[in-house]
Amino acid sequence: MSFTDLFIRRPVLAIVINLFLLLLGAMAYTQMEEREYPKVEDTQLRITTVYPGAEAEQVQSFVTTPLQEVMAAVEGVDYITSSSADGISIISVNLTSGYDANEAMAEITALIAPVKNQFPRTVEYPEIVKSSAALGAGLYLQAWSDTYTLEQLTDYMDRVVKPEILTLSSVGGVVVYGAREFSMRLWLDPVQMAAFDISVEEFHSAVTEGTFQTPAGEIESERTTIKVKADTELSTVEDFENIVIRQQGDERVRVKDVARVELGAASDATSVFFKGKRGLSLSVTGAPGESPLNVSREIRKKLAEVEKQLPEGVHVGVSFDAAEAIESSMTEVYKTIIEASIIVLLVVFLFLGDVRSVMIPVVAIPLSLFGNLFVMWVLGYSINLFTLLAMVLAIGLVVDDAIVVVENIHRHIDEGLKPFDAALKGAREIAMPVVSMTLTLAAVYAPMGFLQGMTGEIIREFVFTLTGAVILSGLVALTLTPMMSSRLLRAESSSRFARWLDHHFHQLQNGFRRQLSSAMTQRPVIVVMLVVMLATIAPLTLLAKSELVPVEDIGWLNAMFTVPATANINYMEEESEVIDDIFFSMPEYGEYSFRYINVFNDRTSMVAVRVTPWDERERTAQEIFPDLVAAFSEVPGLQINPFIVNRVPGSMGGLPVGLVIKTTQDYRLLAEVADKMLAEALTSGMFMFGFSDLNYDKPELEVSIDRHKAAQLGISMASIGTALTTLLGEAEIGRFTLYGNNYKIIPQADDASRTDSSWLNQYHLRTAGGDQVPLGTIIDTSLSAKPSFLNQFQQQNSTTLALALAPNVSMGEGLDFLERKAQEHLPEGFSIDYQSESRQFKKEGSALYVVFFMALLSIYLVLAAQFESFRDPLVILTTVPMSVCGALVFLVLGFATLNIYTQVGLITLIGLITKHGILIVEFANKLQLEGVSRAEAAVEAAAVRLRPILMTTAAMVLGVLPLLLASGAGAVSRFQIGLVIATGMMVGTLCTLFVVPVMYSYLAKDKSDVRHPKSDAGIMTGST
Repeated sequence: MSFTDLFIRRPVLAIVINLFLLLLGAMAYTQMEEREYPKVEDTQLRITTVYPGAEAEQVQSFVTTPLQEVMAAVEGVDYITSSSADGISIISVNLTSGYDANEAMAEITALIAPVKNQFPRTVEYPEIVKSSAALGAGLYLQAWSDTYTLEQLTDYMDRVVKPEILTLSSVGGVVVYGAREFSMRLWLDPVQMAAFDISVEEFHSAVTEGTFQTPAGEIESERTTIKVKADTELSTVEDFENIVIRQQGDERVRVKDVARVELGAASDATSVFFKGKRGLSLSVTGAPGESPLNVSREIRKKLAEVEKQLPEGVHVGVSFDAAEAIESSMTEVYKTIIEASIIVLLVVFLFLGDVRSVMIPVVAIPLSLFGNLFVMWVLGYSINLFTLLAMVLAIGLVVDDAIVVVENIHRHIDEGLKPFDAALKGAREIAMPVVSMTLTLAAVYAPMGFLQGMTGEIIREFVFTLTGAVILSGLVALTLTPMMSSRLLRAESSSRFARWLDHHFHQLQNGFRRQLSSAMTQRPVIVVMLVVMLATIAPLTLLAKSELVPVEDIGWLNAMFTVPATANINYMEEESEVIDDIFFSMPEYGEYSFRYINVFNDRTSMVAVRVTPWDERERTAQEIFPDLVAAFSEVPGLQINPFIVNRVPGSMGGLPVGLVIKTTQDYRLLAEVADKMLAEALTSGMFMFGFSDLNYDKPELEVSIDRHKAAQLGISMASIGTALTTLLGEAEIGRFTLYGNNYKIIPQADDASRTDSSWLNQYHLRTAGGDQVPLGTIIDTSLSAKPSFLNQFQQQNSTTLALALAPNVSMGEGLDFLERKAQEHLPEGFSIDYQSESRQFKKEGSALYVVFFMALLSIYLVLAAQFESFRDPLVILTTVPMSVCGALVFLVLGFATLNIYTQVGLITLIGLITKHGILIVEFANKLQLEGVSRAEAAVEAAAVRLRPILMTTAAMVLGVLPLLLASGAGAVSRFQIGLVIATGMMVGTLCTLFVVPVMYSYLAKDKSDVRHPKSDAGIMTGST
């Protein structure tokens, strides 16, 4: 008794096994996590070190370089970047995908300790923060107030709201933009200081000593211990004003005599506006591997608790939440699953024409999909956009096996067998082809398990989800389908419509048989056509535009603008209102906009606008884009560039192209080379806008000290340095306590005394003899420029060109252009690398070509083992180039790009289209064993299998129709993978029906002289 006989004879067993699939799937669904993408462990460790008062060059030399040297030896590091600015060093250690972040963090912490001992005394201990490098910030909170000052609001966010958010396990970090942190500002008046004969050193020393804080200790007796607290702290403006600088008899010179004391902001270099109001923005980054959906849910729940405690007049709300677009996209995919199921049901009905016949294969859809949820849960997968898309494609696949079984049983009923006997015979005959087709598709995807990196993590879940559904559909087709066929199918035609369909299919079959017989007389023409299609695959692949993922409409539009080097923040705030007004004039303007002024890069600011929901507007973000370009081009005095943010795993946000130019040579030459490259890029028409992070545009007054004269006067270099740093540098000289937190004490010359270099003559230094001399008597000044940041990439001096691609320019085209120009312009000792989305594209873009080859080799070997032949698999695989060629043509025509989604679609086509070849070759082998000639067997096999081939193709093509008609969030990706599947299947099927028989007649072994015993056991190359 064959395997299928068992379930035909024991219907309850068949039903129970398949009901278990539903039960296990339903249980697994309740335990599975929902995400945007499969879980990718891409972690970034950021080491921040503060060096008060130091210039960028000093920070790089004394802090950044020593730290980078020890971190380069840490295991699991992909690459290291650093940025050294005045007073601060930031090193980003990006780990390879999947590496244990906790292990790397522990190793780095251990390495920092000995290095810290070598730092200058004033360098603070490095702070290490672990965050996800997968997608950047996924949620932004906005805070504003009608009653609090910005300093008070910043303090409340830092003390109350930010710590509450950081308690959430899903949150990796929170950054406050537009902050105005409290500080005690001591605005020095050089004229008054000279009048009172107070030097900068005296002032510095008096304030430092007057704000000294230390634990006083404790008093202990035999039975008690009493803590001693010395009241040395100052916290109010009045306290600081009354600090005594000098006392001679009854005369005292206090701070308020030579300075204006103000409780103000430590810095006002950045600002944020929300709905036109000044406020703060809190950027929330998820913990490594955390789902943005989970982050959003936890944040919103915590926010509901925080809002109950907010002071009157203080407001906190969500301004941007990536989860909204993700949930919308996933909802659309859920709808697509339902729509595809209905379409497939109708297709099957139109081909079979009988409700009873339709019920049998359609049952495979819920059984396979629900059962597959259990498989996904066992494998540790999540419900995400890729696994849901796999489910959509699986709908057209899971009915294939059942359709083939039903059609074969139906054929035997038409030939006169009773339904029960027809089910036994038909199932036996088709069992091996079903197993063969199932294993074939599994073989296609097996090499995917070896893919590494971000792409490997993402694609693995897609392909194994699809494979799981197909394998389960094979199980359903061999257990439940034959049993249901034996009970539900009838010997007589069930309806006039069914008879009409059968009649017309017989006519179609006969007509096809005649056309194919005619084509067999022109076999060389068919072979030439196959060779041509095979030869065009490589050129078509090169001609197709390529990118990592397509640009999606996530419901937001952005504009970045750059101002002249001399512009201050007031100028930027005023000009940004013009951009806000242009956005507001759009019909698609949504609830609000926000503006980030000078936040992400010096002189560069951004305006972001939420557009109306997807179902409430007729135009997509991409369609709105040209109107914005035209409107912004008319604004005088500003370079405004609109762009659409695309969330790409591993990109950390930002502009899509990040070209790193690195060298061991000095920054001046690096800046010149980078400027040439940037100019070439922006004049090429391939990029809308871009900027370099290395700009010599920060004005710097270089002070040359007459050391000989200073020595004669007894003025030390330390005294000169202290004076300049105190008067001009916004250097911290101490801390004070307010509301339980410590804040900076910052002395600085008042604004009126820092307008130009002539004021240096008003600053005085004390000589060894006790007199004061103007600072200008021992120094000369010259104006120069220096960069705000000194960046390094893999311990080499570097600059990154951040570029936005022009519309209709793909990532591949843009990078090819930049690489050509790099070869032309980069001097010896210079090289390039990548960051952002472009790095992922370069790392992962070519991986799938290797997998494509491995998939073909894998499927060939599996088919060779199944057919016990090295020839038959070659015949079957002739279907692949025709299908792939058909899909690539539409990519080259500009309907889609070559990206992760379309590449997965192309690989999926291998498994889908070879199923047709398997059906034809298997039946042709059977006919040969019955004595039919090779050519006749090929023609007859193609004619007999025409109906199931057309039915499975129609089910697959029309099943992805909802993807082709997709709208809303994620529509572009869904359309592109649907386009590849639909076009590849249509072209591939049409060619398969003619090419496979022709190639079979050439390549297949002649088996007509072999006689196989008549048996219901079926024939399949000796067994089926």
